[in-house]
Amino acid sequence: MSVRPPEGGPPVTPGRYGPHEAPTSHGTPAPHGAPVPYGTPAPCRGASPYAPRAARDLAALAVVVPAHDEEALLPHALAALRRAARHPALPVRARVRVVVVADACADATAELAHAAGAHVVRIDARNPGRARAAGAAAALGLFGESPARVWLSSTDADSRVPADWLARQWRWGARGWEAVVGTVQPLGGDPALAGLLHREAVRYREAGGARHPHVHGANLGVRADAYLGVGGFPPLATGEDHALVRALEAGGHRVLRTRRSPVATSARLRPRASGGYGARLARLAAVEGAKPPRGAAPVPGAEPA
Repeated sequence: MSVRPPEGGPPVTPGRYGPHEAPTSHGTPAPHGAPVPYGTPAPCRGASPYAPRAARDLAALAVVVPAHDEEALLPHALAALRRAARHPALPVRARVRVVVVADACADATAELAHAAGAHVVRIDARNPGRARAAGAAAALGLFGESPARVWLSSTDADSRVPADWLARQWRWGARGWEAVVGTVQPLGGDPALAGLLHREAVRYREAGGARHPHVHGANLGVRADAYLGVGGFPPLATGEDHALVRALEAGGHRVLRTRRSPVATSARLRPRASGGYGARLARLAAVEGAKPPRGAAPVPGAEPA
């Protein structure tokens, strides 16, 4: 889906993040122990010094969205991405495409994605790792650019990105970060589980302090050359996002973990993929004895908590 309007938005004034304040950077401390100033990635494990020219060379941004029978929620996810692609802080030169990977779909997921203007990849793997990898491979073929000039973002079909999500990912990539690992917050869910969701939200926010420990395929971004350098998403049925981030960190890449711009993700307890955010909520509900009504599903129009 090419979602940038033909005229684009106004260019970003150097040194400013549009109408937003500068995001807080929670990067790796400098060798002497002082915190890293905002926008200055610290060399990690022998990485080469920050190269501003390479950072300025970003030209394109692709969003990969794996989907398995998501005809109910995918339109909301794509609408949120369209809004994010029109954010005024996203530079005019940024070419944005959305790639939906319809994985073993028996519903109208692929047709809805195509009608919305997304580039659709059909596979029959029922495997999130393979789906994300197929989407990334397809995305890299859409631009004709060097991987060093392409930023790959990842979200989920049951999620809604905030309006500034793509602009922030682009901004962080342009400042030299090679990957961005964000957070999520629950979207919708059964009212009977409000207490459980609130307690989980508190635990989630407090975990790890400023440099959070969370990894979600619903809120992830990586420069394509770094992505390819570590082998991309592995073909795992669960944990492919964690494996990619571990490989990036082990390889000395500059990875920013940030709580800014969280993605709203469905609080359904019957998720499409095992081992993710929904599966965690389902385990907590089982432990606490919370039993939502049979067939309970998220409310598509609900606002994030």
